[in-house]
Amino acid sequence: MSLYSFYRISKPSADKVPQEQVQSRYKTLRNKTFWAMVAAYSMYYVCRMSLSVVKQPIIDSGVMTPGQLGLVGSAFLFVYAAGKFTNGFIADYCNIRRFMATGLLVSSLINLIMGVTGLLEGTVGLVSLLIFFIFAVVWGINGWAQSMGSPPGVIQLSRWFPLSKRGTYYSIFSSTPYIGEFLAFIIVGAVVGALGWQYGFIFAAVAGLIGSAVILIFVSDTPESKGLPSIQEISGEAPRNEDSMPTVKLQKMVLSHPGIWIIAASSAFVYITKYAVAGWGVLFLQKAKGYSLEDATQIIAFSAAFGVVGTVIAGWFSDTLFKGDRVKPAIISGIFGFISLAFFLFTNGSYIVNVVYVSLFSLFIGVLYCIVAGLMAVDIVPRKATGAALGVVGISSYVAAGLQDITSGYLIEGFSVAPQITEGLTETEILAATTYDFGPVSIFWLIAALIAFLLPVLFWKKMQRKDI
Repeated sequence: MSLYSFYRISKPSADKVPQEQVQSRYKTLRNKTFWAMVAAYSMYYVCRMSLSVVKQPIIDSGVMTPGQLGLVGSAFLFVYAAGKFTNGFIADYCNIRRFMATGLLVSSLINLIMGVTGLLEGTVGLVSLLIFFIFAVVWGINGWAQSMGSPPGVIQLSRWFPLSKRGTYYSIFSSTPYIGEFLAFIIVGAVVGALGWQYGFIFAAVAGLIGSAVILIFVSDTPESKGLPSIQEISGEAPRNEDSMPTVKLQKMVLSHPGIWIIAASSAFVYITKYAVAGWGVLFLQKAKGYSLEDATQIIAFSAAFGVVGTVIAGWFSDTLFKGDRVKPAIISGIFGFISLAFFLFTNGSYIVNVVYVSLFSLFIGVLYCIVAGLMAVDIVPRKATGAALGVVGISSYVAAGLQDITSGYLIEGFSVAPQITEGLTETEILAATTYDFGPVSIFWLIAALIAFLLPVLFWKKMQRKDI
């Protein structure tokens, strides 16, 4: 079997499901596919967020500096951006079950390599520069593997769900990054605290292997491949001209739609703030507010949990309360997300107060993330070009997130102050005692949060679906 044959979209099955069993069989397979993808994509994020959990132990151990970690993180995000664009287009033609499982298997292997490299550093004394090089290369490869997760997850919504339910189920699927972040910060954080940062990567690798098995066991590619009618037939949707058009032509139309590029720009700024808090929030709480690793990871984990709530209610919020209007909920969530982020970054307070601030931020940014980075794009493109739309939005979002990681890392490092008295201190002790001014980087994050919701407000007329 060729590589093309292995990954191409499944052919319709010759064995058809009897008419009286179509609805029950369809619902069973749809539910298995959807919830398996939710679980598996959560594991994708465990394999992605492992580096964010271990940043502070790596810095304090002297293995890498914040600037180097920013470069490692940006290597992931830049490759991920290119992968999101490329794999978004490719996935429209693919067997999403095999495609998604492959990405998670590779991501698991990368995390295992990272953990083993860390263990070798402690046993055979690998030099820091070599570790930095290894981490930058393999974490960049992880970016490509991770880009194979989201397109199949969104495409399965187009293949298995009618238009009337897509907003609600998309919002549920969009919560999976926050579920994965929650698991990473709570469980991986506990593993790191008990065993060391190297074992955080190893645990993430095990989680990825479990997620791959879930995909292979429970996910189905298309209704037709299981002997069922197409989703248009099952749901009774009226046929559109686009249904008979070749996918490549529809993808070209996506690229020419100005609304997609406005959405992509807005999503880029959403991702700057989202990844700033997810990627640097633990270090910010430790260095700027004096929290322990355990408390800092718990606070950010709470934010991830509320992000789940935000993304889950986003579809219902815009579908039901605002009758499909995506702009108004984007404005509301954007304003409140901006305010709560400002309080988190520029005020002090107890553990509970910080939990409230960052949780409210994640709640509202979760709504904005779901609407801008997903629903707006999916709403205005043909069903068969869903992956292409998410590819365009994805490359913009993750290039911005990558630039954020570099900018944030060097802003944090550039405004650091080493202890005045260093005599008798080891390099590790000096790094642990270094203080950081997070003011400049906080302003950068806050400006991004403001622009994120202003763009769709200013250009909403261009973000309309063009009938074919």
